Amino acid sequence: MLTLHHLETSRSQRVLWLLEELQIPYEIVCYQRDKKTRLAPPALKAIHPLGKSPVITDGDVTVAESAAILEYLVEQYGHLGKESIAKLQPPPGTSEYRQCRYWMHYAEGSMMNWLMMKLVFVTIPTQPMPFFVRPIARQLCAKVQTKLIDPNIATALAFLNAHLANHRWFAGDNLTIADFQMSFAVEAGLARGKDVSEFSHLSAYRDVMVNRPAYQRAIKIGGPVIMS
Repeated sequence: MLTLHHLETSRSQRVLWLLEELQIPYEIVCYQRDKKTRLAPPALKAIHPLGKSPVITDGDVTVAESAAILEYLVEQYGHLGKESIAKLQPPPGTSEYRQCRYWMHYAEGSMMNWLMMKLVFVTIPTQPMPFFVRPIARQLCAKVQTKLIDPNIATALAFLNAHLANHRWFAGDNLTIADFQMSFAVEAGLARGKDVSEFSHLSAYRDVMVNRPAYQRAIKIGGPVIMS
């Protein structure tokens, strides 16, 4: 039996979404973050040495890393996709294939770096520290966000918005694994970016994505995507 080891409010949600789209029989084991540190629990290290999520086990196969998991699922179970999910992996050599590969790498290689930095620098001033240090930490973190992080997130969101002005999905006319890989970045970007109302094409894309029945089932099963 295929098992998804799912951590709340994490990138594991995009794997859960794909499982629901393909309607693959699977089990889910849910893990809660530590209430103070917000880190994954030690129990995940029993599944994979890094103790991170997502991780899947499929018989005697263990696969970690979102992109590797999505590719594995499509290779093994993509034939189950019908209608709107019948072309999850575009044919090699096509422009759609190149687009798909690009966005599969872009999600973690470029965009998530800034979104993770945003989360870290928002969180630092809320951590325990001497009272006289807190104003300094707050001022420093605000400056880093204003001067470095926020402009780069805005650039990324504008880039996505411009692309989606001319594409229904990230790789073209069809839903592909690139959309699953990018889903967390889209959600996090719109949640953590500033002045996101100007990114109408990106917001419209997100609306289409989150209104898919399989996406809604994944949220009901796994919980919200972004930690509050």
